[in-house]
Amino acid sequence: MNERYATVDYHTAGEPFRIVAETPFEILGDDVPAKRLFAIGSPEVQRARQILCFEPRGHADMYGCFLVEPDDDGAHFGVLFWHKDGFSTACGHGTIALGVWAIETGRVAVDPSGSTDVVIDVPSGRVTARVHTDDEGAVVAVDFINVPSYVLAEDVPVSTSRGDLQVDIVFGGAIYAQIDARSAGLSVVPGQAGEIIALGREIKQALDGGAHAAHPEDDRLNGIYGTIVFEDLGGTDAVHQRNATVFADGELDRSPCGSGTSARVAALTESGVLPPGGTLRHGSIVGSEFTASVVGSARVAGRDAVVPQVTGMAFRTGEHVFVVDERDALVPGFVLR
Repeated sequence: MNERYATVDYHTAGEPFRIVAETPFEILGDDVPAKRLFAIGSPEVQRARQILCFEPRGHADMYGCFLVEPDDDGAHFGVLFWHKDGFSTACGHGTIALGVWAIETGRVAVDPSGSTDVVIDVPSGRVTARVHTDDEGAVVAVDFINVPSYVLAEDVPVSTSRGDLQVDIVFGGAIYAQIDARSAGLSVVPGQAGEIIALGREIKQALDGGAHAAHPEDDRLNGIYGTIVFEDLGGTDAVHQRNATVFADGELDRSPCGSGTSARVAALTESGVLPPGGTLRHGSIVGSEFTASVVGSARVAGRDAVVPQVTGMAFRTGEHVFVVDERDALVPGFVLR
């Protein structure tokens, strides 16, 4: 019998997200972080990820998830995020898409107030997709309320092919290196996407596995997940920036990146650029935009942290039943980058 995988696909600000609500295998673990480690070590789960992410059913910049049981009854469901290189610890654009999906499928009932909290356990902690609906019940926006986010290190030197540069290391559910595009002679525009990807990979490879890639409390969250290349666009009523987030091994986020935006909010708050009560307008390389602000504070491992809220919207792009023919020699698939 041929394998079958049913998915519902969305895009959030241009970035794809493939939702797999039911899998033909069990993902074990006492909590979602443990389930992620199980998935990483499971040939069966990894094969399914590759089938759904690799060509010919996906592509090198595909993103998606497997739904799993939550840590406890306090969340509606748990989720494992995946991309072409493995399983990530966080995904803001995916959380926004999951919020829309949960309401549109009836998985979570709409609150009559027009604001419904979809609570999700992800590998980096418990997050909320606050889904806003109109009078007819249609979703109009989603607030992604992330785990506490904070600066780990500032002005870290990195030697690259573009010279000696400095980056900040920030946690926003995943650990990111952040660099001002101008310091590398770049601008966040589609025509420079190849150069941005190359620089992002260089910086990640230089730092990953070192002291700056260590999470202060949970080694399951270790690793430089990506590089955020940002530039300031000016503005008077809000901080206005755009970025290109290069994550995993050279994947370029088409959206402004939800966890990356959280990391930018933490860094901008730490530097005083984003004032109390201020708003970040955060654009992407394709021209889409999130807005973000601080909705709370915390202390994590002796550091001041902020609780970011990132607002965006996701739209359904299709429903699929992917089939694997047992005669197909190209299973689980391939990538060309």
